[in-house]
Amino acid sequence: MSGEVLINLTPMETRVALVENGVLQEALIERSRRRGIVGNIYKGKVVRVLPGMQAAFVDIGLERAAFIHAHEVMPPGTPLDEQQTIGQLLHEGQALVVQATKDPIGSKGARLTTHLSIPSRYLVYMPDSPHHGVSQRIEDERERERLKALLDSSVAEQTLEVTGGFIVRTAAEGVGDEELKGDMHFLLRLWRKVSERKVIATPQSVIYDDLPLFMRTLRDVMRDDIEKVRIDSRENFVKLVEFAEEFMPDAVERIEYYPGERPIFDLYSVEDEIQKALGRKVQLKSGGYLVIDPTEAMTTIDVNTGGYVGHRNLEETIFKTNLEAATAIARQLRLRNLGGIIIIDFIDMNDVEHQRQVLRVLEKALERDHAKTKCTGVTELGLVQLTRKRTRESLEQTMCEACPTCSGRGTLKTPETVCYEIFREILREERAYSAETYMVLASQPVVDRLLDEESAAVADLETFINKTIRFQVEQHYSQEQYDIVLM
Repeated sequence: MSGEVLINLTPMETRVALVENGVLQEALIERSRRRGIVGNIYKGKVVRVLPGMQAAFVDIGLERAAFIHAHEVMPPGTPLDEQQTIGQLLHEGQALVVQATKDPIGSKGARLTTHLSIPSRYLVYMPDSPHHGVSQRIEDERERERLKALLDSSVAEQTLEVTGGFIVRTAAEGVGDEELKGDMHFLLRLWRKVSERKVIATPQSVIYDDLPLFMRTLRDVMRDDIEKVRIDSRENFVKLVEFAEEFMPDAVERIEYYPGERPIFDLYSVEDEIQKALGRKVQLKSGGYLVIDPTEAMTTIDVNTGGYVGHRNLEETIFKTNLEAATAIARQLRLRNLGGIIIIDFIDMNDVEHQRQVLRVLEKALERDHAKTKCTGVTELGLVQLTRKRTRESLEQTMCEACPTCSGRGTLKTPETVCYEIFREILREERAYSAETYMVLASQPVVDRLLDEESAAVADLETFINKTIRFQVEQHYSQEQYDIVLM
């Protein structure tokens, strides 16, 4: 599988596209006014302790206070009988060094932890944990043992004091002794600087800023199957090459400056794919389609055969549609960056073997996802449940806002419904006040209906209250909006 990374940089935002075999798989967006904070380390101030939730709110200098749970304050692996309450761990006004694990999403503040970790290309350093380990995504047992041995020897040979633990990242698969030692030395030097800043930093200030998106992408996404990294900013191309020369020398030759006349995101129709990813409906090549609905509690995905009628029988048609849908769903989760609980309603299959195969295809497709996913199998109702770790806003949350007309409901009251509300309001006003005439201000569709389909009802109402009712179109009114003026 061949891949490319496309990086589009402007003073206002950075956009990154990960393309595999000519198809967009991931789109990352970071706005200069609203940069992601995951990985940043802050010196915060506890502003409220919540014993009922075993949590606290911490001011780290953002618009909304961030949230930290008691288990994120206690040392990792604390035995159950030694665990303390949030009231014993924190008090209001206390200074606390924390790290952001989730960006603020919607109306929720950022999520924090005191279990600090700093990543590099091949390692993650955890200064407060003595544990050494290897990423679970490296499955080859021989490779795991080799990396553990390299890690232990690198720790033993370090000239700087090693107080914490290291986790070997998936990207380290196949690397040698020198690369791990170099990464370890860099992380220990960086931690020394962070430790110095912790002492002098004032509350509600940043102690450590993670890399900007375009460098973070090179560090976290770069794999052997990534053939090119194209960037359309010459200034940042130089920065990226310098960063690669210091930390990822094997990637330098694959980084290219893109001076093309066409916008870089027009390659592989990236711009079009991003626009499609904002819609509910996803067309499948067979003629079937998905309907994706994110809600506050979970995301639901419905699979439909649509125009696909198959060639042999109904069960085979359903099976093929579900197989194609499984691959498409894994891609959409990455592309839209959907997280939390995800419920998939595949088309009902009677054949148990078909169910297993569809589940295997879904799990196989999810293996390429950098976010942690867990599939819990098929429920009694035939639904597939899975969870995907959410650390940043989804593509829709980054690019869109709730519709001001329907307040995010996705539906509007019909003109008929609004007409009947107006009739009831006029009767209410008539009982409370005395007016000669009523002037109804409403949108064009509502006034049109009042003068046409509901004209008989309007005449009956005028007769009943013995008053004249007039209508006036207000072009800037939404369909649900109206006012009744007493004259």
